[in-house]
Amino acid sequence: MSDNFLALATQRRTIYALGKNLPLAEDEVIDLIKEAIRQAPSAFNSQSSRALILLGKEHEQFWELTRAQLKKIVPEENFHGTSQKLDGFAAAAGSVLFFEDQEVVTRLQEQFAAYADNFPVWSEHSTGIAQYAVWVALAEKGIGANLQHYNPLVDEDVQRTWNIPASWKLRAHMNFGSIMAPAGEKTYMDDDKRFVVAR
Repeated sequence: MSDNFLALATQRRTIYALGKNLPLAEDEVIDLIKEAIRQAPSAFNSQSSRALILLGKEHEQFWELTRAQLKKIVPEENFHGTSQKLDGFAAAAGSVLFFEDQEVVTRLQEQFAAYADNFPVWSEHSTGIAQYAVWVALAEKGIGANLQHYNPLVDEDVQRTWNIPASWKLRAHMNFGSIMAPAGEKTYMDDDKRFVVAR
């Protein structure tokens, strides 16, 4: 690993205070996200990761759909805090919704039956790598991001609103935008509780 990569890994943080003023043109951000996902590795080169990139009003619509679903399950007396959190997400410039194509997973299970139980797990690895790749790529350009998980609550609304194929399984949503306030200090657990080195 180069010092460059570790510097970028350190720069990548969860940023909640996001704004709409991106340091790049929207098309450049879209290309960046696509290329980061394209270059992310996947088991058997399955390329099972899919993405819906939402900007502007489309991004805000996603969070309004999420708000409507949460309103059905969050008690009214607790909803104000939830609503404020959603306002913060909607304040970002855009979002990336990450999916895994289950048709790819099923096809690999049929093709390589001996590994059938592993392909859903490896698919989750693929989406995690794709999410991290996008996050680091955005951080390198000075774009903040945070990762959220309101699936499966919003799955049907997303599928219907943006005509998403039924085989795409929603895994996460990443908001991105200008950094309005930095992340807080990050702490790390002790190495001796986390790593085992054998020589």
